[in-house]
Amino acid sequence: MAYVSNNSDEESPTVLIVESNAMSIQRLSSIFKIKDFNIEICQDGDKAVDEYITLDPELVVISLDIPSLDGHLTALEMREHGGDARIVFVAPRRLANIAADAKFSAGAVAWLQKPVTASVLEEKWETILGPIPDAPGLEDLDELYPIDRIKPEEDDGPMPLPALPGMPLPDLPIPTNPVISDGGSLPPLELNAPLPVAQPVENPKKSRKLLYSIILFIGFGIGYAVYSANLI
Repeated sequence: MAYVSNNSDEESPTVLIVESNAMSIQRLSSIFKIKDFNIEICQDGDKAVDEYITLDPELVVISLDIPSLDGHLTALEMREHGGDARIVFVAPRRLANIAADAKFSAGAVAWLQKPVTASVLEEKWETILGPIPDAPGLEDLDELYPIDRIKPEEDDGPMPLPALPGMPLPDLPIPTNPVISDGGSLPPLELNAPLPVAQPVENPKKSRKLLYSIILFIGFGIGYAVYSANLI
């Protein structure tokens, strides 16, 4: 959004120009400078609604083909927020029927064919300053612009992979007597056979200590026997 003004009079009326085409912006700005308007420019429909609420302009000139929200929905959003602004649509000739419908739906005071000239604006100026019509399109705003469109979509999790039609998986055979490399075969596979229990491995250090203990015990016994025999 850019602010353009040809005067410093705060009491001068404000026009909000909502247009994304650079040539149209320049042309409309020049025309309204001559009419001594303070000029605000916005190139996005959604942002233009916020600018409308902030500025409360006397006049809004909206192009039908703008980013974010189209001109019709932008005008309806502005009318829903209230205010006394007069809305004028601008559109190329190929969109004449759509512009006429949008004018009626949003309660705009006029629509002007692009390229807009000072003479064309002057011809419609009395109508533009006339009464503001009702906006019957406000009753259908929820359908034209449902609230679900501006809510983030909920994450339903990963999408399941669809089954491929006509391609059932074959039953895989379980080998009962597999062949080994030397031509023989392994014993039949028992699916329900219990798993073998691992046997504890004997610690060689403990076995060696036990042997030394036995030898010492035998040696001690022989020595004691010899000692006892000498005493007799």
